[in-house]
Amino acid sequence: MSQAQQRLTQVSSHLSGSKSSSIHDKHPDDIVVTAALRTPITKGGKGGFKDTAASDLLVGAFKGLISRSGIDPGLVEDIAVGSVLPPGGGATEFRAAALVAGFPETAAVRSLNRQCSSGLQAVVDIANAIKAGVIDVGVGAGVESMSLQYGPGAVTEFSDLLENHIESANCKVPMGVLSEKMAKDRGVTRAEQDAFAASSYQKALKAQKAGLFNEEIHPLEVKWTDPKSGEEKTITVKTDDGVREGITAESLGKIKPAFAKDGSIHAGNASQVSDGAAAVLLMKRSTAEKLGQKIIGKYVTSSVVGVKPLLMGIGPWKAIPVALEKAGVAKEDVDIYEINEAFASQAVWCVKELGLPIEKINPKGGAIAFGHPLGCTGARQVSTLFSELKRTNKKIGVTSMCIGTGMGMAAVWVAE
Repeated sequence: MSQAQQRLTQVSSHLSGSKSSSIHDKHPDDIVVTAALRTPITKGGKGGFKDTAASDLLVGAFKGLISRSGIDPGLVEDIAVGSVLPPGGGATEFRAAALVAGFPETAAVRSLNRQCSSGLQAVVDIANAIKAGVIDVGVGAGVESMSLQYGPGAVTEFSDLLENHIESANCKVPMGVLSEKMAKDRGVTRAEQDAFAASSYQKALKAQKAGLFNEEIHPLEVKWTDPKSGEEKTITVKTDDGVREGITAESLGKIKPAFAKDGSIHAGNASQVSDGAAAVLLMKRSTAEKLGQKIIGKYVTSSVVGVKPLLMGIGPWKAIPVALEKAGVAKEDVDIYEINEAFASQAVWCVKELGLPIEKINPKGGAIAFGHPLGCTGARQVSTLFSELKRTNKKIGVTSMCIGTGMGMAAVWVAE
């Protein structure tokens, strides 16, 4: 953090009073979460949602949120949806999805894209709108169909003006390539990456078998075409289908590197291409109490920071301390860190540099094990975090991720 940013953070903390009050205190104007859920996450191109449009996934998440919370859809004033590769930018389809799900025409909808933090940014934007008094009730969501990707993808050709600026040109370096370079430059070994990835699979498998994802998942009934017979079926998707048995550091060690002959990054220690959606319902505590909404936790604060484009993966390392400083809590006070596993290389480095206990990191596994639907992940982490804090009777959690082109984001939450 620069000196200027440090001064701004100190001033912000002083003005907000975070240093003089406990993060556990309850106030009428707290921004609270009364429901958070996700669809299952399925394998891109071959999983349960391979034939399901992003808009339809979103309809399922929205319907689940309305049903689970019991909220009158007419009370929801704004809906923000994060997505990285949406059809037509997402604005039209996501508005249509909200209407199909049962939100009336009075509920406004917009799409947004901050790469892998899009889902978290959507939730934070809604929280900030409520805090500012712009709206009273809103939904932050995220969705991605990587199976049915529309358009040219996340990166297009640059103009000469952008191409001729060094840092600008670095913004379009493929993430696998830059993550490989970062792993070498920062000394993250393949053995460390494979061990971390294997642990993610093993934790996710254990959690899935124990039913620990059930509370956060809203099953969806979808159309699915059998790739062998071509027969279209209606199936109910209830679980994450990317979780695999028998994954060990040794088995991962046999996979060929993906981006360099002598590289350390491969399909087994990087996030899975996948499909899914998630949604979070937010309002002030006073509003929730008035409506009889069950409060599962509160949003405290967030941070978004920039780093060098080629060092994209270190984003959580820089963003998490900023968010914690704003919240007025020490890293030791946090019970669970949900840090997106875009690549094992960046996750390992961030955790080590921050000095975080590995047992506090992604206790039910992460994106390596069950997938990273780009725009969905940030909202998905909220449901994963709150369900695990509740199960373990813990209180403080952090969600964070690195962001393409060189950024990082983090948010602090408290369970109730």
